[in-house]
Amino acid sequence: MTTVVPAWSAQAVAELPYPVIFATVSGAHLYGFASVDSDLDLRAAHLLPVSELVGLRLGPETISTSGWRDGVELDVVSHDLRKFARLLNSRNGYVLEQLLSPLVVTTGPLHAALIELAPSFITSGHAQHYLGFAASQQKLFDRTGSLKSALYWLRVLLTGQHLMRTGELETDLAVLGTSLPYVPELIALKRSAEKGPFPAALEQTLRTDTAALRTALEEARDSSSLPPHPDPAAVDALHEIVVKARLATR
Repeated sequence: MTTVVPAWSAQAVAELPYPVIFATVSGAHLYGFASVDSDLDLRAAHLLPVSELVGLRLGPETISTSGWRDGVELDVVSHDLRKFARLLNSRNGYVLEQLLSPLVVTTGPLHAALIELAPSFITSGHAQHYLGFAASQQKLFDRTGSLKSALYWLRVLLTGQHLMRTGELETDLAVLGTSLPYVPELIALKRSAEKGPFPAALEQTLRTDTAALRTALEEARDSSSLPPHPDPAAVDALHEIVVKARLATR
């Protein structure tokens, strides 16, 4: 992972109206194919005070902001800790990737505690997230023929397959796609232009390979040694993290 997180990222996160538990970089930067004009996707978890959970004026479970900074399009999404914990417990690959992203903008003890619990929330059920995401990217590619959608399509199938087989999360397409000889070429094309078209000469190869990768992901899911649901003891521990963090805001 060669992405350098801009120094102003932490300030952008600090401008959120609630204490931030962690913030990381997601999207194309995390997946290893950010272009020269890619936007920066920051994903975070924040902590609402008790007064905004039990009174008449409820605080936002999710905060979304967008804009530009130093010529870079910026997209920030943050979930309240309770919502983030619910998503983590629902076999959601998005939040798992955000939590474990190596591109860290803001961190702290709560982030470390969540990371420690994360392996106990990795399940064979995460395959459904990646299969569903792949299906949506295939539809997008069918409609647009874009290089970006093709790379996302490949990435999610390969990440899901790797997760089912090893129990480890890997999101970098350059690492995952070593068996596909055209992947370095596609990444190089994407890095030069965010909205470039997919090479027409490779389309049939892409469709053949993604069909095989989808089958391989389904087979990896069915033979995976991962549990179908999170460890109940880890769910209890996650509950305690949320409760203790919340009570500390009073």
